[in-house]
Amino acid sequence: MSIKGTQQTEKDLPHFDMVIVGGGMVGISLALILAAQGDWKILLVEAQPMNLASTPKSHYSASFDDRSTALSWTSRNIYQSIGIWDQLNKHLTEIKHIHVSDRGHGGLTRMSADEAGVDALGYVVENHWLGSVLIDQLGHHAIETLANTQVSAVRPTRDGIEISLDGEQSTGVEGKQLIRSDLLIIADGSNSKTAQKLGIHSQCSSYRQTAIIANIQLEKKHQGVAYERFTDQGPMALLPLSDYKNQHRSALVWVQPETTAEQLVVADDDAFLAILQQRFGHRLGHFQQVGKRVTYPLSLTLATEQVRRNVVVVGNAAHSLHPVAGQGFNLSLRDVAALATRLSQARATQKDIGSLEVLEGYYQQQLVDQSNTLIFSDSLTKFFTGTSSVSAVARNSGLLALDLVPQLRHGFAKFGMGMATSEAQHG
Repeated sequence: MSIKGTQQTEKDLPHFDMVIVGGGMVGISLALILAAQGDWKILLVEAQPMNLASTPKSHYSASFDDRSTALSWTSRNIYQSIGIWDQLNKHLTEIKHIHVSDRGHGGLTRMSADEAGVDALGYVVENHWLGSVLIDQLGHHAIETLANTQVSAVRPTRDGIEISLDGEQSTGVEGKQLIRSDLLIIADGSNSKTAQKLGIHSQCSSYRQTAIIANIQLEKKHQGVAYERFTDQGPMALLPLSDYKNQHRSALVWVQPETTAEQLVVADDDAFLAILQQRFGHRLGHFQQVGKRVTYPLSLTLATEQVRRNVVVVGNAAHSLHPVAGQGFNLSLRDVAALATRLSQARATQKDIGSLEVLEGYYQQQLVDQSNTLIFSDSLTKFFTGTSSVSAVARNSGLLALDLVPQLRHGFAKFGMGMATSEAQHG
């Protein structure tokens, strides 16, 4: 793609079927799904370096501190459909059981993959490995990629979108370039600057909580169990990870009030582990070590618009959820898989992929899934952070009901795996 001046006519500008802004896990996944479904002319734009040449397919460098993502059963199916699951599967951990409890009370529920009739309830993959596999796959498709590149301006035109890029172009020269596209897909994260250039903003509701992310060395093997532990200050999750240098590990997501989280982050390792142990218990023995601690504030963020003519907003730019149920990335992956299918169907029937009819069709298709997942995550958060005795009784009654009534437990597990939505859409 050559660099050209901005004095050209619109027809002379480099043209793409779609431009995806954001080269994170959601943006790359969408590009790969689209490429697997047809011969699209795709440009992927990322503001940060992507190191395309340094991620050979066999590359895997373990680290005690790698951050992780929990993939659902439907996410596995999506990655299987584009032929990369076998590669991902080399370095991930299956969730065979889920154990949900409420600290200080007797209510708990347990779910198992065997009972649900699946090989795993979910899969935990380290982000470094997921990212390297996704980036490596870009080299197997005709997907043009520009890293170190910013979108400086966006202008709707009569038959598409005109985009001004500022950064390192494919020739290796830094500068500005003007391109046009039938469709702009915005996947550059929460409070997207690209969306804001189009007047699409985010509505944000703070939970006044902070998530502490870290890996924990365990005394006992996790046996493929994911623990969700609700406390009076916020939920915590311990997700199973593969061993590192014969050390048993789980990935911690610990939600705390903002001020408490600040104190925990600066505490020394022994003090942090002692408080964590006291809040979690001894089901995994004594906690041996904590890795690097990372925090981020929690809020429910929704874009004011997800579609307009020639524009789609996806991923965290569209919706950012509370991590309590681990649904955020999985919902985004279901969104982009549905979007790719809708665009391929539109092209097969000779419809304009940027038309409002096509894009509204996608949005209406996903609206139920998005709404249900949002309500589920938000309600679960509020339900399990109530401190009154009435709230405690309600929580424990609910957990006991889930544990005692198989139909309720199956429904809860299916929702977490994304199966309920898939069945509703195809039933």
